[in-house]
Amino acid sequence: MTEQTADMYASLRSNVGHLGQILGETMQTHLGDAFLEKVEQIRILAKKSRQGDEASREQMLALLTALPDEELVPFAKAFNQFLNLANIAEQFHTISRNCDELVCVPDPVEQLLGRMLDTDLDKKDVIKCLKNLDIDLVLTAHPTEISRRTLIQKYAAVVDCLTEQENSQLTDREREQSTLRLRQLIAQIWHTNEIRSERPTPVDEARWGLSTIETSLWQAIPDFLRQLNDQVEHKTGQQLPIDVSPVRFSSWMGGDRDGNPFVTSTVTQEVLDRNRHAAARLYLKDIVTLLGELSMEHANAELSALTDNSKEPYRDVLRKLRCQLRNTIDYLNARLEGKKPDVDTRELIWHKTDLLEPLQLLYKSLTDCGMKLIANGLLLDILRRLACFGIHMLRLDIRQDASRHSDVIAELTRYLGMGDYNHWDENEKQAFLLRELTSKRPLIPANWQPSDDVAEVVRTCNLVAQQPVNALGSYVISMASKPSDVLTVLLLLKEAGCTNPMRVVPLFETLADLESAADCMTALLNIDWYRGYTKGMQEVMIGYSDSAKDAGVMAAAWAQYRAQEQLVAVCKKADVKLMLFHGRGGSIGRGGGPAHKAILSQPPGSVDGRIRVTEQGEMIRFKFGLPKLAVQSLALYTSAVMEATLLPPPEPKKAWRDCMQRIAAESVAHYRGIVREEPDFVAYFRSATPEVELGKLPLGSRPAKRKVDGGIESLRAIPWIFAWSQNRLMLPAWLGAGEALQDAADRGELELLREMEDQWPFFETRISMLEMVYTKAEPNLAKYYELCLVKPELHHLGEKLRQRLQLGIDAVLSLTQATELMAHTPWSRESVKLRNPYIDPLNFLQTELLARTRREVEPSAHVQLALMLTIAGVAAGMRNTG
Repeated sequence: MTEQTADMYASLRSNVGHLGQILGETMQTHLGDAFLEKVEQIRILAKKSRQGDEASREQMLALLTALPDEELVPFAKAFNQFLNLANIAEQFHTISRNCDELVCVPDPVEQLLGRMLDTDLDKKDVIKCLKNLDIDLVLTAHPTEISRRTLIQKYAAVVDCLTEQENSQLTDREREQSTLRLRQLIAQIWHTNEIRSERPTPVDEARWGLSTIETSLWQAIPDFLRQLNDQVEHKTGQQLPIDVSPVRFSSWMGGDRDGNPFVTSTVTQEVLDRNRHAAARLYLKDIVTLLGELSMEHANAELSALTDNSKEPYRDVLRKLRCQLRNTIDYLNARLEGKKPDVDTRELIWHKTDLLEPLQLLYKSLTDCGMKLIANGLLLDILRRLACFGIHMLRLDIRQDASRHSDVIAELTRYLGMGDYNHWDENEKQAFLLRELTSKRPLIPANWQPSDDVAEVVRTCNLVAQQPVNALGSYVISMASKPSDVLTVLLLLKEAGCTNPMRVVPLFETLADLESAADCMTALLNIDWYRGYTKGMQEVMIGYSDSAKDAGVMAAAWAQYRAQEQLVAVCKKADVKLMLFHGRGGSIGRGGGPAHKAILSQPPGSVDGRIRVTEQGEMIRFKFGLPKLAVQSLALYTSAVMEATLLPPPEPKKAWRDCMQRIAAESVAHYRGIVREEPDFVAYFRSATPEVELGKLPLGSRPAKRKVDGGIESLRAIPWIFAWSQNRLMLPAWLGAGEALQDAADRGELELLREMEDQWPFFETRISMLEMVYTKAEPNLAKYYELCLVKPELHHLGEKLRQRLQLGIDAVLSLTQATELMAHTPWSRESVKLRNPYIDPLNFLQTELLARTRREVEPSAHVQLALMLTIAGVAAGMRNTG
């Protein structure tokens, strides 16, 4: 490492060391010198083992296998919490005053505006694009996020202390107080049980999502918009409208019932009420503060007339709003307690306009009376929060599997003596659905008694029909493949009396569905009735997780790219605007990675100022958990969508497309050759990873499998990725990709690949993502899992997989002409290296604990909890794991 590089990370290393030292002192106080010395000894041995010292590795393994039962939990906890504190130090480093410019890039929106306004683009077009941006970030609860809410709050308080300690003006006394607070927080963290005792419910997950808004995004949204407005004004002399909202938030938490029997219509209603309750509570807090600030007397004629020339006109209006918000909270409290209060909605904040119009009146009066400076303070912040969050906080999406809807119609047609809908062909289905959609009579008889599963789908549709227009987002249909899948949902909503035209969104997930997505949407948009229903806007969701699990990352990525290109053309021909909804996970294997690069690598014309993207599990905390981090993430999304809209990437050359088509075909063959055709694969996977044990971990509310008795094909994408990240092989994120790249090089296409990597953002992003997972992969650790946990007759497969991994690494290095992986992203490489000496001991201990639990009929509580802690610790260390 050069002296310059070492200096670059000096403050990061200092904070990691500082937090680690306090953690060590905390453990020493609790468990004594001997325990701390053993932890430190293992850490040092792990570091030496990393450098190739075989004797240190053996010594470390001997110490780990000899740990008595009573030390298992505290030992796992020690390394787990060190990794959590390292994550905090790294998060803080990116927003720190001491952050190096190579790590903390200048503000992306400022850079982008400068670059765009220096081109031939008209300033008006740039401002128009900014005003019309529609970026919808959808918070999902597919959590590999194990951390409890109480710990997340303590981690945020640690960041506050680190921020405070950067202040060079602190007195010695103030610095001592800050350090004392830091020590108290780390002690609280150490003495808190970090693993949930019970699996979270869907309501718990929804509350977790709300806490991210309350602790971070509520502040970050107005901060971001103020910074954005300042930059626009500085560069163009214009201000943004006060109701501008380029980024908004939706949620699947409490609405995603695909494969989750615990998400019922009752749960969804409770989550909708809780979302409104959280919004009312936060607005009330703001209004009470504003009431203290707006003591002015001067008002314009409209406000004076409304308040009968009051001496405190602004406060009069705010007092009424305060009363309405308190009434709203009381009303929602009663609903959450299971009561059905009868209230006059005029006494509540029932519609967005109930809050918006009085606040706009105050804003206009202040500006009319020469008090714009005051108007642009907290009042403007509240207006901007209202533009982003509305009064429902998060628009809730509903998601359900296509087969559940067709089962409703099939049961109904059987009841009515019309035959079995599920046995009809697609033309018969469409004809029936369109006939019923345009019919004025109801289809569902009043005395029909459906089965439980069917009744639950009907109850959900009835619930949708009862909601105000802004409470819900889209109705997403999983495993959609035919026009009838969409028309079926529309018929069920019509029968429920739904008057608000809800967006019904097909989700194309498998490789086959992605390849036929354009044909499906063409057929759908050719139906006059349906095209009228869309009102000129069609949303389509692209699934990343299941397509990658089905075909491998490279083939899936190319199928996603081509599907988007074709959907753009289909919608253009039908004169309908397209909103693409990207179902990306946190991990590379689930379409994750840096959002900025991902957006810029989409096909030209596919963004066009509009995009929906899922933000999943632990990545929500990493991107939006702190206000300053959230502002950075919001700026990155805004700049990426503007750039993709105004300066789209080039159309790929025919030679690039042909090459990519060959790579995709070969990569899927290599991938499926192992996952589907290798007879020992399932047995190896279940032995070499903690897949079985993951099912027992209280990760999320959904079962790990769609079908309890299913195999790999029924396993959800999250545990599939998560299991392979635990043994550090990272298999789903690279299998098939490197082999196909090597095949292309062997055909003499290496120069073409280099041209594609240099000039085609899509391909460059794929290679960059491969470099990241190859850097995180640890074949020697994966081999250790194999030696300890897998029958010898299956070891041949592990050897084959590790050879494939090395082949892929060599292929990428040959393509990039670099001497090491991630040579162009030293910060990311350093981030991985920083954690390894702390993750390795957890991996070795996890292997020992897996072996113990598999040997014993009833493993001890110590062993089971310690195993959970190692899983949590490795996940924390790997960051984007599931």
